[in-house]
Amino acid sequence: MPKFFRAYVRYVDGFNYCAGRVMMYGFFVMVAVLLWSTISKAIFVVPAFWTLEMAQFALVTYYLVGGPYSMQMGSNVRMDLFYSNWSTQKKAAFDSFTVLLLIFYLGVLLYGGISSTMYAVEYQERSPSLWRPLMWPIKSIMCFGIFLMLLQAISELIKDIAKLRGEEL
Repeated sequence: MPKFFRAYVRYVDGFNYCAGRVMMYGFFVMVAVLLWSTISKAIFVVPAFWTLEMAQFALVTYYLVGGPYSMQMGSNVRMDLFYSNWSTQKKAAFDSFTVLLLIFYLGVLLYGGISSTMYAVEYQERSPSLWRPLMWPIKSIMCFGIFLMLLQAISELIKDIAKLRGEEL
């Protein structure tokens, strides 16, 4: 494989690995927000209206920014009924095809996400909840996570092509 592809895989995998390790702690942010919600209702008898939506935002961040790490580690869900019995070459060929579909899907998703984020910024879109936070910050995080997933999918495609060629990255 050319040096450019090796460097691309190394940098994208490295960045997504670090981002994924940081996002592992995002779960505790969500738990802390929900714990505060419980405490505020039980002790102060005043519900914190922002907690449910903030926990949802934390979960979106955890899921979308941590997703590329999951893909990199191969911990995504697969139907192993036939796949586990296939040779490395056949797995790489099948993965190359499916990751091309994923890249197309992520490209369309990113296009729509950027459009939606630009709308949210331009019109100062707010959530219809009682708290009414601005939507552009979470939509920006969603676009960032989708972009990282797209970069990781391309990295996986390069690794699969290398396997098909009998090379190791």
